[in-house]
Order: sequence, then C-alpha cells, then structure tokens
Amino acid sequence: MNKGFWNAGHRPTLFAAFLYFDLAFMVWVLLGPLGPDIAKDLGLSAAQKGFMVAVPTLAGAILRLVNGLLVDKIGPKRTGAINQVVVIAGLVTAWGLGVHSFLGTIAVGVILGFAGASFAVALPLASRWYPAEHQGTALGIAGMGNSGTVLAALFAPALAKAFGWNAVLGLAAIPLAIVFVIYLVLAKDAPNQPAPKPFTAYLEPLKTADAWWFMLFYGVTFGGFVGLSASLSIYFTDQFGLTTIVAGYCTAACVFAGSMVRPMGGALADRIGGTRTLMLVYALAAVTLAAISTGPANLPIALGLFVVAMLALGAGNGAVFQLVPQRFAKEIGVMTGLVGFAGGVGGFYLASSLGLAKQVTGSPQLGFLVFAALAVVALGSLTLVRRRWQRTWGAALAGARI
Repeated sequence: MNKGFWNAGHRPTLFAAFLYFDLAFMVWVLLGPLGPDIAKDLGLSAAQKGFMVAVPTLAGAILRLVNGLLVDKIGPKRTGAINQVVVIAGLVTAWGLGVHSFLGTIAVGVILGFAGASFAVALPLASRWYPAEHQGTALGIAGMGNSGTVLAALFAPALAKAFGWNAVLGLAAIPLAIVFVIYLVLAKDAPNQPAPKPFTAYLEPLKTADAWWFMLFYGVTFGGFVGLSASLSIYFTDQFGLTTIVAGYCTAACVFAGSMVRPMGGALADRIGGTRTLMLVYALAAVTLAAISTGPANLPIALGLFVVAMLALGAGNGAVFQLVPQRFAKEIGVMTGLVGFAGGVGGFYLASSLGLAKQVTGSPQLGFLVFAALAVVALGSLTLVRRRWQRTWGAALAGARI
C-alpha cells in the first residue's frame, strides 16, 4: 500500500465505509453467537437453529439487491443512512418487546438482514472514489468491515451470560447509533456518481455471462465466510461441548483470520491478478473443507482447519471485488447488490444445510463436503473464463491486473 493509494481517493469516506460495514456486520451475525442460548431457552431443534442463524444471511442477500438499486438512484450515503435507522429501530423494538418464539427469531433475523445489506452500500461508497489500479486495495479496506463478525463472537456470549441474550439486542443499538453519527459527518458521495437510469436498465448486467460468473465466485467465497461465521458457535458447542463463551472465542479466531486477510487478498489481486488469486483460494478452500467434512477428532485440529479455510475465503472476497469494479465500473452499485446477493445466498445455504445435515444424519459433516465440492466447481469455472477475460475487457484496462 503506497503513498499513491492514500492520495488517490477520499480517506474520510473510506474510513466511514469501513466503520459502517464493521458495525453492521457485527449485528448481522448476532444470532450466531447467541444461538446456543436462544435454542436452549426456546427449545429449538437442530434444523431450526440452522435456519435461525441463516435467515439474516438470506434477508441480507435479498436486501442487497434493493440497496444496489437505491445506491444508483439516490446515492450510497443516503441509502446507508436509511438502512442504519431501520436496524437501530428494529433492535430497540426487539429488546423492548422481547423475543419469545422461533417465529420471533425469524422476525429479528429479517431486521438484521438490513445490516447485512450494508455490503451493497459501503463498497460502492468507497469504490467510486478510487481508480482501477487501486480498486483491490480500497475495497479490501472497506470490505475488511466484515471483521465486525469478530466483535459479535467475542462479546455477545459474555454479555448474554451477564444480562440475558435478549438484552444484547438492545445493547447492540448503542454502538450502532454512535457509528451512525460518525457516518453522517464523514461519508461523502463521490463526484462521479452515475446519472439515474430507468429501472429496467439496472438489470442489464444480468444479460452478460460475466455477471453470473461473478455471482458464482462470490457465492462460494463470501457464502463460505458468512455461513461459517454464523454457524461456528453452534458447531463448537455441539461437537466439542464448549461453553458459549469459549465457543465464541474459537469462532472469533476463525472470523478474525478471514476478515483481516480480505484487504491482503485485494492487494494480492492488484499485484498478481484477481483470477490467479482466486484459483489459489478455491483450491485451498476445497481441500480444507473436505478435511473438515471427515470430522476432526479434536478441537485443535478442527480450529486449525477452520482458520485456514477462513483465510482462503477471506482472501477470495477481496480478490472478487478487485475484479468486479473493473468489469462493471458504470454499474458498480447494482453489481455490488447482485454479487452480494449471491454471496448471501451461499451463506444461507451453508448455514441452513449444516443444521439440516445435523438433524438428518446426526452430524453436520455432509454440509461441509458439499460446499467443498462447490469450491471445486468455482475453480473449474474460473479456469474456463480466465483467458477470455484477459483477452477482452482486461486488455482494455491500463494499470490493472486480471
């Protein structure tokens, strides 16, 4: 990261995008670390636990599409402000009224989806300030806000033990409100905002095969990352009998690894090319997830495998978004929504499939094996399209590596 990068864009906006993304992701996966306590109090089955932690991921995926449209219509700053108000109000309401049933957890999950949809706001907010040669680094820094999942894993179980899990919903609104004020002060829409287009024009990228390829690639990298982030606390408590607090620490270690490496993945993609970086990512993710599917015999082995898997997936998240703004610079808002939607769907599938596999087979291992197979599919698909990308749109971009 050189001096040229720091002088290329708008640092206050980049910081605001990161901070908003960070706290939004903290609450997006909040039901994961609270899951064991919620399931015990409400008497949820393994499938219900998996579905409960997966709902915010699916809701966030759908709402990313909405945010992608709003970003191009009214700008990323205003769109982000609306989402933050909805999440804060929803959490305060859930805390005040209480959550007393499985359906109540689903309702909370839908509200938390607005936090997950921050992805489609924070990334274009930062991206539009930076030229092609710095996209990987800029979006890696903004996207590093997914480290907020670490905060949820570290603090939510301890706060739940001290005050009850329902109180954590209200407590989470406090830092969100502080960040909201900072965001309003620091964030600024880039001067090169695209002119609003007719609604049908926003679906134009879906007519190109490249948009679908990016959705597949991010569905595996981000889907794996967020699916594991939401599920690991339950996995560690079920498989190894850990307390919720210790399981939260283990989850935080895994999530921290995947979050911190995201900007490194973007920077590596800027240096050696996004496609080459992704090929390494998918190969490593497939091997480690397949190993996890065999059922590690003890906690240290399982923890080590999950950390490696999250490192690969986190780097892949940065690499995908080194490529997307270069191919779809004029449609970055809607493409962030579309690609983010696919990532959320991947996370919903992984989290829910682990719970379903646990209920049907007595073990979540089959869910890991299927996702390893998806990483192999992504690797094969990337091999097919890589040379075409380099010959076509990649060749027209000065200073960027495909």
